[in-house]
Amino acid sequence: MQEIFIGVDSHRSTLAAAAIDPIGRVLDAAEFDNDARGHRTLLAWRRRFEGEVRIGIESSGNYGNALARMLFSADEDVFEVPANLSHREAKRQARGKSDPIDAVAIARVVAREEGLPRPRIDHAFEDLKLLSDHFDQLKRQRTQLVNRIHKALVVSHPGYDKRVGNLKAERHKTTVMNLVRKDHSVRADLVRRNIKEIRRLEAEVKSVRAEINELLETSGTTLTKEAGIGPVLAARLLGEVGDVTRFRSKAAFARLTGTAPLPASSGLTIRHRLNRHGNRRLNCTIHYIALTRRRVDPESKAFIAKRIAEGKTRKEAMRSLKRHLSNRIYRMMVEDADCLSRRT
Repeated sequence: MQEIFIGVDSHRSTLAAAAIDPIGRVLDAAEFDNDARGHRTLLAWRRRFEGEVRIGIESSGNYGNALARMLFSADEDVFEVPANLSHREAKRQARGKSDPIDAVAIARVVAREEGLPRPRIDHAFEDLKLLSDHFDQLKRQRTQLVNRIHKALVVSHPGYDKRVGNLKAERHKTTVMNLVRKDHSVRADLVRRNIKEIRRLEAEVKSVRAEINELLETSGTTLTKEAGIGPVLAARLLGEVGDVTRFRSKAAFARLTGTAPLPASSGLTIRHRLNRHGNRRLNCTIHYIALTRRRVDPESKAFIAKRIAEGKTRKEAMRSLKRHLSNRIYRMMVEDADCLSRRT
């Protein structure tokens, strides 16, 4: 039975699809609207090909998410293709840039790569990702407002920071409001508005954090029991990873998290270098966990000390710790998924 590999390049309004055979020859290519009717047309086009068909979708968590859900419900063999792999393949072809060319590159990645993850289709994981993204956005907005207030007050009230310190505590916000109480300038008015907006954002942050805690409790995750992983970081991990059973091994998971170091050896020097591929948001999360554990967790402190004693630099020891944590997080998520499946 012949194998057929289909690549789909998804955009907001359109979908470009290409089918290739096992040696990379293009069998057909077509474009479809990215809506329910276009998805049905794409499925009908796919069924023209006989044999074992594997479909890879780039941006399956974004513009291609609805298509991925429909294809899963139709019992199709669907995979998520990371953008960095398809972009590298398109550059290797050196045939210019277009949606059909990108679709061919995606199909060739599907044909070549083993262990590609499955698209996320679980609503609980998607909700955690949306909430963690919103939480981060709220925190960024608050930081911007604090910076604006600081910029205004260093002009109108030099030395105010000696009295205020920061704007985390409510008493500090009250102090700032008292500073500008009798000031009717535009600058002071903007400070008052920004303080009011900070209070609103903090109330929303508290609400979002409560929603995250509720979803985590429902999910049955044990990630929050691990040192350095609080509810927000656990939500980010679960939201970005989705269904961990999409990954066949801890090595495949490490490639997603960007913690699988790349060889950079020369002669008698055996070493590895930083891997800048994978999901950078996940990589950043694991890096943050590693920094926290290096400071408070005895096991992680001993791990770093042992690697340094073996001749690794501090950066290399941290990369080793990140890979160790990636493997540990993967095992915990797999165990959680097994427990959940047994309960259901």
